[in-house]
Amino acid sequence: MEDYELFIGGEFVKTADQEYFPAINPYTSKAWANIPQASDAQVADAIAAARQTFEGAWSKVSGAERARLMHRLADLLQENGDRMGLLESTDNGKVIRETRSQMNFAARQYRFFAGYADKLWGKVIPLDQPQIFDYATREPIGVAVLITAWNSPMGLLSNKLAPALAAGNCVVIKPSEHASATTLEFARFVEQAGFPPGVVNVVTGDARVGKALLTSGRIDRVSFTGSPGVGREIAANAGRALVPSTMELGGKSPNIIFEDADVDKAIIGALAGIFAATGQTCIAGSRLLVQRGVYDRVSEELVRRAQQIKMGDPTDKATEMGTAANEPQFNRILGSIKGAVDEGANLAVGGKRAEGADLENGFFVEPTIFTGVSNDMTIAQEEVFGPVLSILPFDTEEEAIAIGNDTKYGLASGIWTTDLNRAMRVSKSIMAGTVWVNTYRSVAVQAPFGGFKDSGFGRERGEYALDEFTNTKNVMIDFSDEERDPFAIKA
Repeated sequence: MEDYELFIGGEFVKTADQEYFPAINPYTSKAWANIPQASDAQVADAIAAARQTFEGAWSKVSGAERARLMHRLADLLQENGDRMGLLESTDNGKVIRETRSQMNFAARQYRFFAGYADKLWGKVIPLDQPQIFDYATREPIGVAVLITAWNSPMGLLSNKLAPALAAGNCVVIKPSEHASATTLEFARFVEQAGFPPGVVNVVTGDARVGKALLTSGRIDRVSFTGSPGVGREIAANAGRALVPSTMELGGKSPNIIFEDADVDKAIIGALAGIFAATGQTCIAGSRLLVQRGVYDRVSEELVRRAQQIKMGDPTDKATEMGTAANEPQFNRILGSIKGAVDEGANLAVGGKRAEGADLENGFFVEPTIFTGVSNDMTIAQEEVFGPVLSILPFDTEEEAIAIGNDTKYGLASGIWTTDLNRAMRVSKSIMAGTVWVNTYRSVAVQAPFGGFKDSGFGRERGEYALDEFTNTKNVMIDFSDEERDPFAIKA
């Protein structure tokens, strides 16, 4: 069983009295690695290292050199993709067919943003005053704290780290205490790629580390992915310190099937939207809105297919759905299911701990579908973050939009229709940061990602992500010899 170490100032470090906590494999329920619990002093050291490097060596590195380092980082991630996928599946129970592909997606992000590293152009701005030359530049913000969740550690990290590095920032990374191993492994790639010491730092541990990151030294941005409750606390603490933040939080996304849709394709999309990643994704299509004309057909087919989903060892390529990522989440999912039954929702399939060969030691939840759900039920309003689908009927397009928007969240949504005019109308009316039409859970590094309402603010991926990690500086140069009244506005 490996003892991991923190990565601070370009070195893997630990103290003589370093605290550790076990990484638990959710498939076997056994410890498989030891993760360091960073102390307040170690967090302060990480922030200091990032600050010193940002104000020193890193500020002198050209965009072209940053791009070279990022491409090398992508190379290392791809070269080690099989091993990293295996480690991530071992750590969080996600099936290896997905964790492996996420390594390629993450590598693509580093390559995509490397292309921007030497292209962060400013603008020359014509003024009313002809004697003043004015230009605006995009400058790195400084030291960014990146806090990621346990469901997709490498994918979520690339959303943040790639634009942060491209813009010329230094970072301190805190992964979830429930899935830290691949982030610490990734730090080895940072070292091998040749980044100057202190550009990337990794501290691990529980909520105490998150709090220390906001109080142990000067930071310039916080980027967080996780639950709305924790997000509120982090954003409030960051706000008190006047530190801007990016929040990618939860979702209760409506996936809407109209009667004119390609129903067979929509059913596949609905399955992928909720049971892929065991439903442990903020973009899960956990509310399936189905027009009455196809409601029975869709519901019956989803129930049939849910019963056929193959569960098992997440590291087996044949497995289609893995475990809940950790025991607390496993218990929360089962608690949400019980609450829905108590409220009167009809349990059409699933609803309990999965049983069978090779499942007895893991945190497996049966693929679960509720029918007879009204949108005011807790199961339709609160994020479950598990393989639990609520199917709600609707009659008209207007009703579908009203139900879809009747939630505190606004992260993602899906529309299934063959009517282009309807697709455009509903896309415009749905209050969500992402709208998929005749697809679901598709991602692209070029496309911005983020939410409305309680799903957060700020954007990741695509060119918009660079705005989260740059400041605008304006420069005015007066090249005239004219003397002016020192007490007059120079208009």
